Amino acid sequence: QVLAHKGYNGALADIWSCGVILYVLIAGYLPFDEIDLTTLYGKIENAEFSSPSWFPMGARSLIRRILDPNPETRIRIDEIRNDEWFSRNYTPVKVPEVVDIDFDDVNAAFDDVEDTPIEQGVDHNTGPEPLALNAFDLIILSQGLNLAALFDRRQDASRRHTRFVSQRPANAVLSSMEVVVQSMGFKTHIRSYKMRVEGLSANKTAHFSVIIEIFQISANFIMVDVQNGTGDCDEYLKFYQNLCSKLDDIIWKPRDETPKSRGLKNRRK
Repeated sequence: QVLAHKGYNGALADIWSCGVILYVLIAGYLPFDEIDLTTLYGKIENAEFSSPSWFPMGARSLIRRILDPNPETRIRIDEIRNDEWFSRNYTPVKVPEVVDIDFDDVNAAFDDVEDTPIEQGVDHNTGPEPLALNAFDLIILSQGLNLAALFDRRQDASRRHTRFVSQRPANAVLSSMEVVVQSMGFKTHIRSYKMRVEGLSANKTAHFSVIIEIFQISANFIMVDVQNGTGDCDEYLKFYQNLCSKLDDIIWKPRDETPKSRGLKNRRK
């Protein structure tokens, strides 16, 4: 409905978006991810996606019903709650009847956390939480919905922009990356859950920088977004691969994916 510009039912559209999030949490990647926008839209409209081998049968069935492109036949919230796979070990959320609002907390929410940088070498456990991604953020992460290529005629964006997922706490991942990056000979500048990496290129003739930011996907998963700031794309890829090799213990991998196969997958992208 959204792609066809016919208007849409917000509640039913949110169910579909939740299906995308559920798929990402189990698979580690998006169900629909095509570079060509027309192909991407076609697969969304026809629900053309496949589930990895490690998906439970119950999850396969539920996600298939959630990602139904027809809102009239798409599964409803009550049906999801009663689904056998979903309801296993499920504890309903108790909504309080009265919520007390502390306006001091409301005002504090508008304070600029960027005004207080986090010093290097200190515990990053204090301070704000990472920015949380919603369903629409996850959908936009699909290469097919990234319109940057229309304005940027340089090399493939995936050679300058990569990501990985972790189940470790965000502050622990940030601290580990800081130690690793500094051991690689680079300087780090941290504010909240953003890190700027700076140094010289391999031949010591040009400036090289990388921007790293941590996002919260769910209570158990974070996503680390790594972008090339300045410098050669090939050198950035070498930096990213070296970084990942030193962070292999904190990078989440699907059960049937080895570090070697993950590296090949990144290169294909």
